[in-house]
Amino acid sequence: MANNTITAPAGFLAAGVKCGIKKSGNLDLGLIMCPNGATATAVFTTNKIFAAPVAVSRKHIKSQIIYGVVVNSGNANACTGDKGIKNAVAMCQQTARQINVDPHQILVASTGIIGEPLPIGKIEAGIKKASGQLSSSPKAGLDFVKAIMTTDTKVKQAVKKIKISGKNIIIAGAVKGAGMIAPNMATTLCFITTDAAITKPLLQKALQEAIDNSLNKLTVDGHQSTNDTAVILASGLAGNRIIDKQCPRYKKFTKALCDLCDDLAKQMAADAEGATRIFKVIVNGAASKTDAAEAARAVVDYDLVKCAVHGADPNWGRIICAVGSCGVKLNIEKLSCKIGNTTVFKNGKPAKFNAKAVSKIISRKEHTITIELGAGKVSDFCYGCDLSRDYIKINADYHT
Repeated sequence: MANNTITAPAGFLAAGVKCGIKKSGNLDLGLIMCPNGATATAVFTTNKIFAAPVAVSRKHIKSQIIYGVVVNSGNANACTGDKGIKNAVAMCQQTARQINVDPHQILVASTGIIGEPLPIGKIEAGIKKASGQLSSSPKAGLDFVKAIMTTDTKVKQAVKKIKISGKNIIIAGAVKGAGMIAPNMATTLCFITTDAAITKPLLQKALQEAIDNSLNKLTVDGHQSTNDTAVILASGLAGNRIIDKQCPRYKKFTKALCDLCDDLAKQMAADAEGATRIFKVIVNGAASKTDAAEAARAVVDYDLVKCAVHGADPNWGRIICAVGSCGVKLNIEKLSCKIGNTTVFKNGKPAKFNAKAVSKIISRKEHTITIELGAGKVSDFCYGCDLSRDYIKINADYHT
């Protein structure tokens, strides 16, 4: 059986258990362990209201070696004051105790309901239980990703394999997230493992580039979570010559990491709350990178566009309206739009097209909208999903 989970790279163990946080009785606590220690780095939510585990992990990630990550679902441990910080620290302490390392060498993450105290007794018992089940098996990796899910309907994971310095390198990722997702750390929770040998500064640079060009290009509902965390751990056990400069080896590693994160981002968009299809908006001809990004996001975030996508309606007017209202520079005489490969608006005027054919393009599981601003030469993109009746139902029924 092929291992397509976070335990695929050499040096990693994982587990997922039930500890009683979720009323459903589903798996709700996961561990990733690197017994030999890993070089690690992370990026976090830019929301000014951030959860206790984010505050703790921001400090712990400064450690030169990280041995593990402990994650719970069902409770975000957000807006919980000093008690929340103490509980996040207690999770690290209990995890560190299992392998006899410093608690500062453990990272912590949480996801779920905001504003409720963690049932720390259940969690500490769960950590002990999970430690006894740690394994490098595909099942262990799968149990981990199941344990971090909230409103997700399916597991989201990916693996990329490359060769560096003649050595086989594996990069594996697991992500959860279906709602409260917007650019500027649109990851919710993301955990990546690799057996590549790479320095901490370059690992940080590679992770930031990968996140910026994938997960940070995803918006579901235009809202950031308080808990967004993306962590990468590198065991170095592949035996490659250490990547310590921005050489071709670094570029090859970074491209693979970007491809992995792009794969995970698409999986998140496809499993967004109530989503039936995803779409990509590409903006060309922008005067600046900021304008390109803002125009793409304006279209993806516009509820009327999202509703049109849900209804497979080739309503280019909503797209053009979103672009025109977001404040970016544009040349109306060159402003154009394509849905798939079909031009629906050209040089500031409606174009003749087969509406039924374009409707079929939109009704696919995935399609692309391309916009030409005619104001420059810069491009950018953003991923989004349709807005369905189920999105409202899911969030109306979600307990707070």
